[in-house]
Amino acid sequence: MKYAIVESGNRQYRAEEGGYIEVEKLALEPGANVDLEVLLMADGSAVRVGQPRVDGAVAKATVVEHFKGPKIRVFHYKPKKRYRKTQGHRQTYTRLKIESLVG
Repeated sequence: MKYAIVESGNRQYRAEEGGYIEVEKLALEPGANVDLEVLLMADGSAVRVGQPRVDGAVAKATVVEHFKGPKIRVFHYKPKKRYRKTQGHRQTYTRLKIESLVG
């Protein structure tokens, strides 16, 4: 089984060929191609670890869609002071399809 650890937006994700990963929103249109930096490449028992990146290795991906994650409620409260504040947040994500792992 061939997989790689890739980096996008200072976060690391496990990517397999033909699989999908969800990263923080990228400023690309659906259908656009993107190359992700590879930090670790594993193919069966052979593992290559980069310092910090594997030379010549790249993960080719295609933007599938943009979507929002679940709503998170933030509640601030101060006892005995009648202070209550509710705030909501929905993070935006981009779904990428890993086309190939080269290198």
